[in-house]
Amino acid sequence: MNTPPDSRVTSTSTATPIVIPRMVAIVGCDGSGKSTITADLIKEMQKVRPTERRYLGLISGEDGDKIKKLPIIGVWLERRLAKKSEKTQSMRSDAPPLWAALIMYALSCWRSSNFHKAKALAESGVLVIADRYPQAEISGFHYDGPGLGMERVKGWLLKEMAKKEEVIYHKLAEYQPELIIRLDIDVDTAFARKPDHNYQELSDKISVMRQLTYNGAKILDLDSRQPYDEVLGRALAAVKAVK
Repeated sequence: MNTPPDSRVTSTSTATPIVIPRMVAIVGCDGSGKSTITADLIKEMQKVRPTERRYLGLISGEDGDKIKKLPIIGVWLERRLAKKSEKTQSMRSDAPPLWAALIMYALSCWRSSNFHKAKALAESGVLVIADRYPQAEISGFHYDGPGLGMERVKGWLLKEMAKKEEVIYHKLAEYQPELIIRLDIDVDTAFARKPDHNYQELSDKISVMRQLTYNGAKILDLDSRQPYDEVLGRALAAVKAVK
C-alpha cells in the first residue's frame, strides 16, 4: 500500500459494521468540491424530503472565514493558527507538546459527540448529508483519522492519550453511512483551486483518500475534474436512491 510517510495504517474494527440509515457522507481532498456539492445536494433534496447538512470534520472553512473577518488582525490570526495547526497535525512532525495533545484529544471527543448527534438525526428520519467522515484506518487529522498518532508520541501520558483516541475512532468506524460519495482529484488541479494549501499535504491526502475503505462502506467514486453538472447529476441520482 502506498501510504504517505506522515501516516500509518491502523487496524480496522473487527466488529460487524452498523449501517446508519439515511446518512450520506461526502469525502475527498481539499479542492475536490466537497462543500459545494454538499450544499447543492442539500438544496435539491430538501425539495423532496427533510434533509440537513452536518460537518463531521474538526474546524470548518466557515470557522476560518469568521476569523479572517475580525477587525485588523483577522487575516494574520487565521494564517497564524492555520500554520500552527498544520505543523501539529502533520505526522512528519515530532509529537505535539502536552498542551497541544490535550487540545487534539478534546477535538476528537468533540468530533465523536458531533458524530453521534448526526447519527441520531438520521435515525429520526432526516436525510443527513455529512461533509467529511471519520475513519480509523490511517492516522492523521488531515485524513479524518486519529490525530495524535501512536507512532510518534513519546512518554506514558501521551501514549495513553493516543491509545484512548484510537479507541474513539475505532468505535466511530463501527458505523457506516448508507452511502459515501468520494470525490477524486489530481494534486495539480487541487493546488490550482486551493493555492493557499501545502502542495505535499494535498498530494498525501489524495493518496490516502483513494486507499480508505471506511470499514467496507458502500462508496461511489466520482472524478471531480469532470463537468460539475455531470458530477452533481450522478451524486444526486445516488442520493435519491437512499431510502
